[in-house]
Amino acid sequence: MIFGYARVSTKDQNLNRQIKELENFGCDRIYREKQSGKNFDCPVYKEMRSKLRFGDVWVVYDLS
Repeated sequence: MIFGYARVSTKDQNLNRQIKELENFGCDRIYREKQSGKNFDCPVYKEMRSKLRFGDVWVVYDLS
């Protein structure tokens, strides 16, 4: 399975561009999060990590 992860830092920012690119890549499931990425203590990120299995692919649009 191909998992996508789209994240922005604030609720005012838009995820649409990232989601569109992840869809074009062929992600089966896209996780969306609007929260600071200063660390990996993000609820949606943790949920996604718990679903990953050996052989899955994780696609991140932007690491910033």
